[in-house]
Amino acid sequence: MPQEKRNQLVISVPSGNFGDLTAGLLAKSLGLPVKRFIAATNANDTVPRFLSSGDWTPHKTVATLSNAMDVSQPNNWPRVEELFRRKSWQLNALGYGALSDEQTRAAVRELAAEGYISEPHAAIAWRVLRDQLQDGEYGLFLGTAHPAKFKESVEDILQQTLPLPAELAERADLPLLSDTLPAEFAALRTYLTGKAS
Repeated sequence: MPQEKRNQLVISVPSGNFGDLTAGLLAKSLGLPVKRFIAATNANDTVPRFLSSGDWTPHKTVATLSNAMDVSQPNNWPRVEELFRRKSWQLNALGYGALSDEQTRAAVRELAAEGYISEPHAAIAWRVLRDQLQDGEYGLFLGTAHPAKFKESVEDILQQTLPLPAELAERADLPLLSDTLPAEFAALRTYLTGKAS
């Protein structure tokens, strides 16, 4: 990206436990040229509601299509607030948005219509970015997983078969190398000590 555009970069981060957003803000504090970040969540929207109202009221976690973001009390949020405090940044500079499963499905379909196959988490980040990008800004949204990780959901949304990447397809038929143990500590200890000898 040309230097003159870097100061107008906005990054939208799919957020559940807010670790990726925390890392991005830490990078910004160390000099990464980013104008602002956007926290994009699903129906587990404690942070967007807090940023909108100032009231921190976590609700019961609900299951969504974007299950890696199904967190209603993100344990990295205090780190985000601390970074803003230490850098004297205004917390209201952090963009935010939340999508329902219905909106997430629509976002996955819109991206597919543009030729980009996305999984639900990245689609949320894209849609919130698209809705909040201002004139003169340049946007980037994070996708932290391949759509094949959420193959069933993506196929259901798009009503098409999602091909696996060659590297993954080669491994899909390999035998599963795991052992089943009773849910008891003594069984685990016996198993591990037997493996160690």
